[in-house]
Amino acid sequence: MSEKFLIVGLGNYEQKYLGNRHNVGFMVVDQICRDNFIQLTFKEKFKGEFAECTLFGTQVILLKPHTYMNLSGKSVAPLAKFHNISVGNIIVIHDELDFHLGKVQSKFGGGLAGHNGLKSIHEDTGSKDFHRIRVGIGRPAVKEEVVRHVLSNFKPEEKKKLEEEIFPATFEALEEIIKKNS
Repeated sequence: MSEKFLIVGLGNYEQKYLGNRHNVGFMVVDQICRDNFIQLTFKEKFKGEFAECTLFGTQVILLKPHTYMNLSGKSVAPLAKFHNISVGNIIVIHDELDFHLGKVQSKFGGGLAGHNGLKSIHEDTGSKDFHRIRVGIGRPAVKEEVVRHVLSNFKPEEKKKLEEEIFPATFEALEEIIKKNS
């Protein structure tokens, strides 16, 4: 039997952040749960909501950290350690400012592009050698607007694009990573 994978959706857990662009990782995990009738359970020990399940014929754990984005590693590292999941079997789904809305791309290792959630995971796992699925949210024209942009909600037409294009592309990238590395 192949090893387990840890699929982490990055976001901020408070109600006021739920529809934010920065929470697209949470949104993907939520959609996986809806599509597969999976219920996440909060565990204080792991500082997040998680569920064990089978996706694409492989055992996985889905995780939404409740640590805020900048401390995501405080949830990811203990859960991975407890379940004996190697850093190379961690898949992080996160927002990507440098991609236009709708672009989805997977990546293994490498730079963290200033993303504080990824930095935290690197610090707490001791490695950059994890998979990422980067989901484009676009970059505002003015640098000073970045924080406002990432913490803004998707517009109705963008939500439609999420459901019809972005979620399916993200699921394809996830399936490709898992099947290629199982």
